[in-house]
Amino acid sequence: MLQLPLLSPEDARPQWERFPETRYLGSKRKLLGLLAQVFNRLEFDSALDPFSGTGAVAYLLKSLGKRVTASDAMVANATVARALVANHRVKLGGEVDALVDGLPDPGEEAGFIECTFDNLFFEKSENRFIDQYSSRVQRMTGPKRDLALFALFQSCLAKRPYNLFHRANLYMRQQEVSRSFGNKTTWERPFEELIRRYAAQADRAVFDSGQECRALSDEVATLAPDGYDLVYLDPPYVSASGAGVDYLDYYHFLEGLTDPHCWGDRILHRYKHKPLQGRGESPWQDPGRIASAFQAVLERFNRSIIVISYRSDGIPSADELLSLLKRVKGKVELIDAGQYVYALSRNRRSRELIFVGT
Repeated sequence: MLQLPLLSPEDARPQWERFPETRYLGSKRKLLGLLAQVFNRLEFDSALDPFSGTGAVAYLLKSLGKRVTASDAMVANATVARALVANHRVKLGGEVDALVDGLPDPGEEAGFIECTFDNLFFEKSENRFIDQYSSRVQRMTGPKRDLALFALFQSCLAKRPYNLFHRANLYMRQQEVSRSFGNKTTWERPFEELIRRYAAQADRAVFDSGQECRALSDEVATLAPDGYDLVYLDPPYVSASGAGVDYLDYYHFLEGLTDPHCWGDRILHRYKHKPLQGRGESPWQDPGRIASAFQAVLERFNRSIIVISYRSDGIPSADELLSLLKRVKGKVELIDAGQYVYALSRNRRSRELIFVGT
């Protein structure tokens, strides 16, 4: 009788469970198991994720053996997708030592971040670390550069109250008060330690699926509609109260880190937190325009299977979205996945919905 080797608990895990931890708003990382069940019921070989965000769902689709194209209008998110989805073999490995060794160096002149974002998001020595680390990363190319940036992005998120950059609120970290949120222990961990942690997680996630995978940085409206058996949609969320999620405003600091050389010209200095141009302009955060944006995207990809992640109390309403999807797909299934509370959300009433149009 043939005896198969015993698998370690790590080897026995589905590949998608190795996707790195993230503190990114709206991440579907904890819902990948549910989405895997949905995708496994459908017949398709190629997939497009045009709001890829953290890259978690695109990574799941890659883990399921699909040809995946991940795209996001934010360059930082496209960078993460290049590192974890499009990259099949390259790891950062021991090169992380050279990236963090001797940082921050107090003998170097203050850099762009230290001068521009002083006392906004990070302390002076931390800004100096980011400047000097970024300088080393910009001399890299290819997937190793993307992996090094991923580690920096996650480290920056971990050290921020609320894991966001829409407010200049460093004081919240520095106050000696009791807190009902946040992780002060993580806030105070040195950047070097966090960089090493997330670089190791990213390296463990890299694998060769045997299928071509791509990462783009394009608006959904500009993507070619053909060539995808399935399109997965997880656009920004507009709540029933009309409050939209402006990802560029929330993560402008990470966006700037991808290319520090052109950061300065894009900064809106009239705001204290110094966001980038484009803040507040997306139709996906506007309650008056989001239904039309949905309709345009559904019509654009009407020849593909369409899977949509949604919240039960969003704008447009679930019924309105169901009606829009039925206009372009002959069969529509609505899956109620129950209550799921996202990090930092106070909404305990909304339910997680998945629409499947075939």
